[in-house]
Amino acid sequence: MFSAVAPAWAEDTLSRIARTGTVFIGHRQGEVPFSYVADGKVTGYSVEICLEVVEAMRRRLGLTRLEVRFVPVTPATRFIMIGAGKIDVECAATTNTAERRKLAEFSYPHYVSATRFVARRKDGLAKLVDLAGRSVATTTGTVNVEQLNALNRKEKLNISVLLSRSHQEAFDLVSTGRASAFVMDDILLAGLVASSPDPSEYVISREALSPPEPYGIAMPPGDLAFKDMFNREMLQLFENGEIARLYERWFTQPMPPDGNNMKLPLSDDMKAVFAAPRLYEQ
Repeated sequence: MFSAVAPAWAEDTLSRIARTGTVFIGHRQGEVPFSYVADGKVTGYSVEICLEVVEAMRRRLGLTRLEVRFVPVTPATRFIMIGAGKIDVECAATTNTAERRKLAEFSYPHYVSATRFVARRKDGLAKLVDLAGRSVATTTGTVNVEQLNALNRKEKLNISVLLSRSHQEAFDLVSTGRASAFVMDDILLAGLVASSPDPSEYVISREALSPPEPYGIAMPPGDLAFKDMFNREMLQLFENGEIARLYERWFTQPMPPDGNNMKLPLSDDMKAVFAAPRLYEQ
């Protein structure tokens, strides 16, 4: 499928997009509400942001048509796919960290999240110390793995860390009692809880295991021309208020396919990002 796609280092992304009239968007299968598949359609907050920017880029490049091809990626494969030139952008919930900026370029932030854990309400687990000696799930290829391992060593908690291939798989370990908790970005935990058969059965820890960290759209490493154009067009979404409207749609209104509602109005951290995204550029 990707034999015609030049490696990222052989041709810059904008030139390849202009030449082929095609852009490859990496997405997740079940990362509600950022990037997931509902009724066979790729959708979500991050996906819609990317589609808005891609349409603006089409006009900027003077293309009559720009075909979007969606490519599924996972936390473990996303940076491999970006580095190999198999996707042009990864539109999901990817934390922008100093270490990851060695693997990809990042857009302005579109969300800010902290690491917490989810547990069954009936188990009475509220703080990190409550997880001592227990089995705790997290997803491979995420920053949360490193955070959990570091806390486990520092606090001498003797936690047995269970690595899962997907967020849903890790959440299922909790729902079936095979893991006491699932450590992940709080907004992704909220999405899983909202999509569960009975959200009242779960509780997300008030205690954060990390400071707030920004999500960004990931792009090919070293391709600053593409990053600059992407950010230029994305900045318009902040300035014309469209990104706030997209946020309202995905975090305060019913979502496809089941009409679940995150009921998460803009936080003070998010208001600050939306008001001055350039201050958060890395």
